Formats: sequence, C-alpha cells, structure tokens
Amino acid sequence: MHDHDVIIIGSGIAGGILGSILARNGADVLILDGAQHPRFAVGESTVPHLLARLNGLSVRYDVPEISHLQDIRTLTKEIGTSHGVKKHFGFQIHSEGAEPDFRQSVQAAIPKTLYRAGHLFRQDTDAYLFQVAVRYGATARQGFRVADVEIDDDGVTVIGQTGERLRGRYLVDAGGFRSVLADKLGLREQPTHVKHHSRSLFTHMIDVKRYDDVVDTPRRYQPPAPWYQGTMHHVFDRGWFWVIPFNNHKDSTNNLISVGLTLDERVYPKPRDKTAEQEFFEFVAKFPAVARQFEGARAAREWVSTDRMQYSSTRSTGARWCLMSHAAGFIDPLWSRGISNTVEVIDALAWRVLEALKTDDFTEERFEYVSKLERGLLDYNDDLTNCSLISFANFRLWDAIFRIWGFSSNYGAMRLTRAELQYDLTKDDQVFRDLEKAENTGFWWPDEPEMKRIWDLMVETCLKAEAGAMGYDEAADILHRELAASDLPPAALGYKDPDNQWINPSVLDLARFLRWSIKNGRPTVHDLASGLLRASLRKGIRRQKVV
Repeated sequence: MHDHDVIIIGSGIAGGILGSILARNGADVLILDGAQHPRFAVGESTVPHLLARLNGLSVRYDVPEISHLQDIRTLTKEIGTSHGVKKHFGFQIHSEGAEPDFRQSVQAAIPKTLYRAGHLFRQDTDAYLFQVAVRYGATARQGFRVADVEIDDDGVTVIGQTGERLRGRYLVDAGGFRSVLADKLGLREQPTHVKHHSRSLFTHMIDVKRYDDVVDTPRRYQPPAPWYQGTMHHVFDRGWFWVIPFNNHKDSTNNLISVGLTLDERVYPKPRDKTAEQEFFEFVAKFPAVARQFEGARAAREWVSTDRMQYSSTRSTGARWCLMSHAAGFIDPLWSRGISNTVEVIDALAWRVLEALKTDDFTEERFEYVSKLERGLLDYNDDLTNCSLISFANFRLWDAIFRIWGFSSNYGAMRLTRAELQYDLTKDDQVFRDLEKAENTGFWWPDEPEMKRIWDLMVETCLKAEAGAMGYDEAADILHRELAASDLPPAALGYKDPDNQWINPSVLDLARFLRWSIKNGRPTVHDLASGLLRASLRKGIRRQKVV
C-alpha cells in the first residue's frame, strides 16, 4: 500500500518545479522539508540556456507558472518586486594594489529582443514555486525532518525523526549536499573525480555602491549595459567576487545585493582565526576599485563560509530513486549553471516518472539516461569552471574561454528554443525526446562534433598551461587562432574580433547572423537557424489567424 506516488525530499526550486510538473500531470506528490518558506538561497543569476529551458518546461508539461521566472516583467507582476534585472554577464580583471585596466573587461549583453532576464530573489521564487506545486495538488509537509529512507522492490519508505513512516512508489532527493539518500546508499564519490577546486563565502548586503560610480571609465571602454544592471564578476588570479543586485531597476523594492567571494582553497586556505566577514573585506582591500564599491557596505544576514565545494556521486539514479541535481553533485557558482542544470535534469526525469507511474515500471534502466545526464552536466561545468579559474591570471587566455562559452551557449539555447517552438506548434512530445539523442550528453550543444573538438582543445590547453607545459600566452595564442579559423563562432555577433570586448548584438546583427547561418553555416548551424526561423514564422502566422 502506498500513501503517495512520488515523495520529494526538499521544497527548494528543484522540488517546487518538479512537484508542480508531476502534480499538474496527475501524480500524487508529497513534498517534505525540514525547514519552511521563505528562506535564504543562492543561485540567483540566470543564463539564456536556463531561460530557454524554463519556457520548454512550461509548454511541455502545461505549467505556465514556470515561465514566469524567465522574464523580469513576469517576475515582477506574478511573483513580486524583489527581483533584479539582468542585462549582461560582465567581467573585470583585477591585479592587487592596481586600478583596473579597462581593456581587460568583457561583457555579454543579453539582447532584449530575445530575453528580458532577471536576478532571482530566491526566497520569493522558491516559495512561489512551492505554492504552485501545492495549488496543483501536491501535499506539503514543512518542518518534517527525514531520519532515514528504505527502498524495496515494491516502493520506498521515508521515516521522520518522530518515527512516522511515509510510503511512496518513487523517491526524489532534492535536498542538496546533505542528501539523506546519498548517505544511506553510500553514493558520494570519495575522492571526487572533478578537477576544479574552490571554496566560497557569501551573504546579502546593503549599501553596496554601483561599480559604474566608483570607476572613471574612458568613453571608448564604456560597456553597452551599465555594470550595475547585470551580474558583475571581479576576477583575479585564482579567485573572483560576484555582485548580483536586486535593486537595479525602477520597479524593485528590494535594497539587497547578493555578494560573494570564491577562492581556490589550495592557494588561499580557509583561515581558522578570522570570520568570513573579516576575510571578505581583507580581499576587498587588495583591489582599489572593489574597495571603493564596498566602502560602507554591510551584511544584512549571517555570512556563509564553505570548505571545498566540489562533490560528486558514483551514480544518481536507481530502481525507484533519484538524486536531483545538487543532491548528486556541485561544482561552483561561476557561470550560473546551478538552476540551469537543475531544470535540465527535471526535464529528463519528469516524463520518465510519469510514464513509470502508468506502467509500474521503476527499473534502474528506465532512468539510466538521467544519471548519465547529471554526470555530463557536472563534468562539462567542471571543464568550464576549472579552465576559467586557470585563465584568470592571463586576460587573453580568459578572453578566449569567455568567447568559447559564449557562442557554444548561444547555439545550445537556439537548439532548445527551436524545440519549444516546434512543440508549441505540433504538441508532439517526440520533439523534446529527440533532444536526448545526442552523443555528448550534458554538453550544451551535444550534437555538434566540431564544438566538442574546440571544447576539448580548450581543456587540454588550459591544463597544459597550469602544469607549466606551455606558457599562458602560448595557450591564448592557440585558442585565439582556433577561434579565427573555425567556422562556428558567429562573426556577426562579434566573437571573431579579438579587439571586441562587448558581445552586444543588435536586431540587425541577429538578422545577419541568421542569414549567414542559413546561407553559409555548416549543416548543424543551418538546421538550427532555418528550423528556428520556420517555427517562429509559423507561430506568428498562427497567432495572426487566431486574432
């Protein structure tokens, strides 16, 4: 006898979205959490890949509330005025004791014709999605602390600290690093196989100045979007600060700013005789412009200070259970991959669970792809983040990695948007299932071998530079020559010009990119662009007929 179809441990953003999808599509869902909403969470910055995935989840599973997260206008209207606007991903290189060199800054602006992204104030978005799940019929037990889990051939049992036993047909642990299921089954990989090393300290602050106001930037180096209207990264050798404002547009009523410092713990061991706040401001003082930005800033909540953040699992699915995203592993906040990876896993898991509930087939084989996906997402994120931290010592090497990230993620988002538009027209779920039929599972553009070759070259080159097998300038030369020679980086968007600091495509630039993609792009690029254009036109025609 089962009390519920699916039991989800954790009511954060992962549990809220998955619970909403399953409940909306007829499953009896129980969401358990030892804490209560609202509550603090980090992972506040969005990326185009995430925005495209949110739209896809929304239409595929008929949960329109999920798409509210992908636009600052719907965030403000439907969830509240506590969120920030995100117009760019921005980076400035710093050296100790020196003013910033404005030539060593880059920014990827988000075209507002495509996305109007936001910084998510997570205590509000997570509480909203949790409530959405409950509205669709999920049962919620907040303040329920899980003591143990049992898994057998017929189902799963979750045991509370009071001894209460809850029975279900399938179990999802979305509880993060302190996963009860990972501990129970001994799933943590010891030691982890990932290459990247970092620790972090972070909080929410008030009275952080706008970076634009504390530097005298020459006109020729003014970025296309103000620094304060996006996710700002101050990077230095083996470390970086983040500054994510929630108070950066006229409709915001939130004075808080998310700030953090991430460090390679092998280079900067965690001190035992300083508070997190003391260590943070000691690093702030090393960089004059950063010091001016944080002069007078104060923490609005307690500081969090971690040891090494990276962990992984030997596997993340089995018969009747799944470790969801951060319960399976984690790399680093850099590149804002956390929520994006989470929703990608949800997309792969949700339809399998719904089918398993119909057929009563919860075998490990049914969910094997999900485990493969989670490992791939973790490993490619490890590649990117590790290469980035290595390259922070040399701007030209860092600039090459920034460009490889940029155009690979652009194509990946196009791939998802094309599928979402095609599904919206046909309602054929095979459109989404076909996305899984690619060789490089977990890679954001998994069906383009040339992109994978460039990526592998990036990793190999950075590791050689780190090991001293080649100089950093030589490594930068190799990657920039590759970018110049390859037919993948879109010239119309500025990726091929090494003197172009700003990826800021206009509507005309986007039109030129589509025209080039369709007329001269390699087959995968042609197929992406032409399919996206055809689906967009068909959707536009259909809307006109409805009107």
